[in-house]
Amino acid sequence: MIFKKLKNDRLTVLFHNFSMVKLKTCANAIIVVLSIFAVTLNLSACKKTAINKPPVIIVTPTPSIKYQSIKLTSGNQIQITQKNTSQYELNTTGTDPYLALEPLTVSNHPDSVVLTFEYQCSTDIGIMQIFFASPITEARSIKTETVPAATGWSSYSIDLSNEIKLLNWGIAGEFLRLDFGNQSGITIQIRNIYLRSMNTGEKAKALIRSELIKNDLLLESNLKKYLTTNFSSQISDIKVGALTINIKGNYSGDGIFNLCEITPCDQLTQINKFGNKITLTNTSFSVDIDRFVNRNGFKYDRLLSKWVIAKTGTTNDEIVSYAKYASQIIPVQTMVAKQPAGRKGLGGYSINRGFESDLDELNISSITVNITPTSFMFIQARANTITHNYGDKTYYFDKTQVDVLDRTMNAAFTRNIVVAAIILIQKASQCADPEIGRLLQHPNYTSEGIFTMPNMTNPESVNCYGASLDFLANRYCRSDNSFGRIHHWIMHNEVDAGLSWTNMGEKPMIVYMDTYIKSMRLCYSIARNYDENSEVFGSFTHSWASAVEPRFYAAKEMLKTLVDYSLAEGDFQWGVAYHPYPENLFEPKTWNDPNATFSMNSPLITFKNLEVLDTWIKKPENKHRGTVKRTVWLSENGTNSKTYGEQDLKEQAAGFAYTWKKIKTLDGIDAFQWHNWIDNRYEDGLRIGLRRFPDDQSEPGGKKPVWFVFQAADTNQENVVFDSYKSVIGINNWSEVLHSGSIQ
Repeated sequence: MIFKKLKNDRLTVLFHNFSMVKLKTCANAIIVVLSIFAVTLNLSACKKTAINKPPVIIVTPTPSIKYQSIKLTSGNQIQITQKNTSQYELNTTGTDPYLALEPLTVSNHPDSVVLTFEYQCSTDIGIMQIFFASPITEARSIKTETVPAATGWSSYSIDLSNEIKLLNWGIAGEFLRLDFGNQSGITIQIRNIYLRSMNTGEKAKALIRSELIKNDLLLESNLKKYLTTNFSSQISDIKVGALTINIKGNYSGDGIFNLCEITPCDQLTQINKFGNKITLTNTSFSVDIDRFVNRNGFKYDRLLSKWVIAKTGTTNDEIVSYAKYASQIIPVQTMVAKQPAGRKGLGGYSINRGFESDLDELNISSITVNITPTSFMFIQARANTITHNYGDKTYYFDKTQVDVLDRTMNAAFTRNIVVAAIILIQKASQCADPEIGRLLQHPNYTSEGIFTMPNMTNPESVNCYGASLDFLANRYCRSDNSFGRIHHWIMHNEVDAGLSWTNMGEKPMIVYMDTYIKSMRLCYSIARNYDENSEVFGSFTHSWASAVEPRFYAAKEMLKTLVDYSLAEGDFQWGVAYHPYPENLFEPKTWNDPNATFSMNSPLITFKNLEVLDTWIKKPENKHRGTVKRTVWLSENGTNSKTYGEQDLKEQAAGFAYTWKKIKTLDGIDAFQWHNWIDNRYEDGLRIGLRRFPDDQSEPGGKKPVWFVFQAADTNQENVVFDSYKSVIGINNWSEVLHSGSIQ
């Protein structure tokens, strides 16, 4: 992705056509004379030999400033008034205000990569988004940080060099679209919009980015080599007790061998000399170590570490085994395993959203709950907080928000509903405590990310992240269930669309997955300390063999990598939280999805071809330790009603009926959570809920036809309610929605 071939720069030869050169100074004249003299000597020398030919001097001229114009007819929810040639007044009239600049008349100069403009605005504009057209897609865009208020003319710049290079943007006819936050009713004065060269500071930052890419490529190579090596030694078992950890294994060969500890903030394949190590004296060993150690100012729980055998070298140590995580964790208590009684569930549930009766009327057996610990976690003591000690450090959690979680969890627990918590880490600017934001925002986070991958690159950040998860597990995985219960953990959101949803910058897939798996493992180890039945789920969009956008990943490839890591570093009970929305989220007639095929290489998995996911999850090579099917929740999905018109509502309901009849035959799928349960104004115009918008003028929160179809599912009324939708789908019998052939 990030290695697309650059466009050919148009280079100007300084000495081409000397008659056109205008000599402005004596210095210029001297340079030209000397150059002519050099060329003359070269021509003479060429008659004898070619080895003395001097290099051709090539110079790229500095781009001149050329202000870009706004296309006056391009505004969406924004009024554009031109004040003079390069100055405009913008008035936003909705929550999605954007406009386009006029298309380029000539190719953009290769050095013109920094978008700059001057502006005035009495309020913060918010996050701007720049699209590189065309086409206009999320993957062809970049987001800024918040553009602050400016009472006088202020300059604002954003470096677009990486995107221009990556997207091969800038030929004549292409243009930029500028999205100005999401606020209605603000006035922006803007002038002198242009693309310029980088200044010294921007060049320094670009160099850092270049070095980061180089390091990521090296790490990618090292990780691939590590996962495909047949090591001569192995760690066979790691058992974590209350105070000690027992590690067993064997090694072969001559030399000095050590058992080495790899913490979450270590990068195994980048270590030359191992620090935390125990010298091994027997080729077959069983070592007992303390579980807790004082390190880096914290009481570190080695439950979180993995362990590798390395042979001591003169300059570099050599890895001779895979690194292994704990294969058994003795929990602090015994918890009863719990499976959903049925497959109907709701996504994004919170007691504060109202309509609690839906849990009963719809016979709900599972829910997902979004949890952003960074919205209620603090480093320093403050009023109305709950304290929690982790790693010998005290953290503080806002009691008001925790009370909402308690009531949400208890509403589920009292109804025998299984809960999966979706763990979302906010970017630093949105965290309740700036210090928490500093610690947990990934150092390579970029502004297009809605959430961040948690930072696990240093001990302080690891302890902070561990504390947030330990607080939740300690509270919601108790044998007395006093606050309700979290049964499973969905780690972050749609990681195949990582740039948008779980951002750590643009990375090679395996580099991204290496960090994601560390986050999954850290949560798994902490949760299993309290509940031996906890599972962690990976979260994916409806992508399968192809990424949904050029800068995203393919879910199938990521899952294969997760399987490979599990085989190498010890399997753990992870599941799949998949989002098989229709190919076009706005179009409920999912049976028409063109890119959802009945093949293992299908670009997408939508409701149309769920058989592909069902087949994949049952393959022996994908099972937990080769024998146990991994859990699959369709944790975020639904069909849309384009409007509240009768036909659109009928098509939405038909989309679910079609999907449910298919799911009932697929025993590889364990649960289905409808999202968004209630129509949400902040979902880009989607009406995907079972209920109308809560502020709908005619019927606030009213039950849509799909609500009644969902209610009838898995009851003796199912066919009575469902059958009226056969004609919408275009079938005579429900068996027609099923795929009868094999999946290859």
